[in-house]
Amino acid sequence: MDVRKKGFYERTQVNDALDMLLGKVKILKTGEVEINDSLNRILAEDIAAPFDIPHFDRSAVDGYAVRAENTFGASQANPLHFKVAGSVPIGKVPGIEVNDFDAVKIMTGTQIPAGANSVVMFEYTKESNNKIEIVKPLSPGKNVSSRGEDIKKGEILLERGAAVTPQDIGMMASFGMAKVRVYKKPSVAVICTGDELISPGEKLEGGKIFNSNLFMLISLVSKYNGTVGKKYTLKDDYELIKEKISESVNSNCDLILVTGGTSAGERDFVPGIVAELGEILVHGISMRPGMPTGFGVINNKIIFMLPGNPAAVFAAYEMFVVPAMQKMQGAKIKNPHGVIECTLKRKIPSGMGRMDFVRVRVEKINDEFFAEPVRSGGSGLISSLVKTQGFIIVPENLEGIDAREKVKVNLY
Repeated sequence: MDVRKKGFYERTQVNDALDMLLGKVKILKTGEVEINDSLNRILAEDIAAPFDIPHFDRSAVDGYAVRAENTFGASQANPLHFKVAGSVPIGKVPGIEVNDFDAVKIMTGTQIPAGANSVVMFEYTKESNNKIEIVKPLSPGKNVSSRGEDIKKGEILLERGAAVTPQDIGMMASFGMAKVRVYKKPSVAVICTGDELISPGEKLEGGKIFNSNLFMLISLVSKYNGTVGKKYTLKDDYELIKEKISESVNSNCDLILVTGGTSAGERDFVPGIVAELGEILVHGISMRPGMPTGFGVINNKIIFMLPGNPAAVFAAYEMFVVPAMQKMQGAKIKNPHGVIECTLKRKIPSGMGRMDFVRVRVEKINDEFFAEPVRSGGSGLISSLVKTQGFIIVPENLEGIDAREKVKVNLY
């Protein structure tokens, strides 16, 4: 059988293809980066607190540090008098001790001096002649952030496999961490094939189209935490495509994406090249759009055979490339999109045994979200991605979804 048509007679189910793919994907190496360079990177180790935060008892307000028991009985009718024994500058270790009916001026975040166990706010005092009046009683610990109140030493703060957020970076900085160990970003080769392709800036002539897939894929790679190591736009030339795939496999690239020339037509050379250089694992998947999608392995590197049509490329990338990149980075395999529940405005027809990637417009009417499937004349309509806000997955075991049913919409 012609290798281009293998799999097209009995297409692989999406979940079966995904299981096969993830079974072949290898996790990349790890390395240390500066914490300022760690945003969205995947942690390669658990991070435990090396010390308590705060690592000393500190004031939660501006006021006076006192002994709480000395304030019992204080009121407007019965103000209690305290001697101002001094002050503690913020950022300094207190060099003063609080005795009975002493008050030490203190600011928010300042270390509580020895002998004190509470802080009275300025607005509940009156100061005169180096003395203050307190008109409100305090309980021990009032307005004091105790040592370890926020984080205790040894507590696991961030788990391996989690993506680093801005607040995580702030957390690491609060412990004096300068570097953190993360998984390597996947380096990706993007190869677009087709005699019809020209680059933006070139003159558009009959029969030609601008190569939108290259730029969309570069952006998708970046969005999902990868880097583009190589990029090519190639004519439908068997030897040229084979040469550039070989170069990519033998480079530092960890993953190869090829668009166009992946179906079963006369000039769809990519499946034959992958079979010649390595092994095709799947070719032809029961999904719409994106049925010609496939993938294989060459020299232990995954190579994706993606359709040439932009919307099909997008769907295949979401369903297969994203999970592969997640695993390569040691991340948890999960849906990366925000999900909202919507009421379906119009029926979505589908076929049993096929997964449909349905693009939808989302609108809010009277506090209820509605999803309207776009009418698409084919998988090549990139406008169906631009004019929509998300997509619905119709699983293989459903013959469509009826209007007015509740659906889960994955937001772009």
